[in-house]
Amino acid sequence: MTNFSDISASIADAAQSAGNSVVTVVGGGPVSGTVIADGQVLTVAHVLHGDEVSVWTADGQERPGTVLGRDPVTDLALVRVEGLNVAPFAPSAGARPGELLLAVGRPPHGLQVSLGLMEREGAPERGPLRGWLEAGAAPFRGVSGGALVDARGGLVGVLNAGLRRGSLLAVPVARALKAAEALAAHGRMPRGYLGLATQPVHFPDPAQAEQGQADQWDEARRGRPGPHRHGPQGWGPDQRGPWGRGGRGGPWGRGPRGRGGRVGLTVVQVEDGSPAAQAGLLVGDVVLALDGEALRDPRELLERVRERAGETLSLRVLRGGQETDLTVTVGER
Repeated sequence: MTNFSDISASIADAAQSAGNSVVTVVGGGPVSGTVIADGQVLTVAHVLHGDEVSVWTADGQERPGTVLGRDPVTDLALVRVEGLNVAPFAPSAGARPGELLLAVGRPPHGLQVSLGLMEREGAPERGPLRGWLEAGAAPFRGVSGGALVDARGGLVGVLNAGLRRGSLLAVPVARALKAAEALAAHGRMPRGYLGLATQPVHFPDPAQAEQGQADQWDEARRGRPGPHRHGPQGWGPDQRGPWGRGGRGGPWGRGPRGRGGRVGLTVVQVEDGSPAAQAGLLVGDVVLALDGEALRDPRELLERVRERAGETLSLRVLRGGQETDLTVTVGER
């Protein structure tokens, strides 16, 4: 059985190896930087005050760097450093839930490491942390821009401690490298759009709706002793009629977050000449799914196409009571 000292030594060796590919970036407050390619460093954008920075390597050498571009969504900036003789990280082959991770930073005082854990498979696809990994490690000053690596030294993500107080998050490596490629080529990250406005709509399950209506009418009859008398289950504004308490609810449930049924996005506007218009979307259509994944609210649709400019996606649409599939090419802004 491997003893504790062997485990500790292995972690220290992995940290030292990963630390050789992490630099210090000074362009405002000092932060870390992750070397992803020959002469290319990814760091956080929010601390960089200009386009000229200083980059310090593990062996104490200082080199000038130039910011090629910034992406406000991922808070990443790509820095080009001439003559940077530092081996870049290779992307992780895929860290599994439960694997140990290392959050590696290089503040001005030198290499610093925090031990983390891969808490889940991939980044969340919904919610406030959509598209971000939780490092499962303690944040420390200057760690932003550093590398989240697995036990094999593969890059899992680029760290950011400034997005959620007390938490250390990371841009997943695939997303980070995609942003870097765009920043190197264009100086910005193209934003995808469809050119339509939507609002959520709820379709209750027919069986549940029919049963709910029957139950509520029975309840109303039992609680209504006479046409001019309002008992505790009568028809007053604060009582319960067949449509639920105070006129709300009823057989159609409680809207998009109610139980049962389906949720879609009703198209209320389509921009002329937009990707949505070219795909044949019409006002009144109900978008049910994007690339086979259900949609629940307009913000989710916007987020899911934002980083997919130029890609061709499928839309499941309800039109005139019939479901159909449309193909749309995400536009760029």
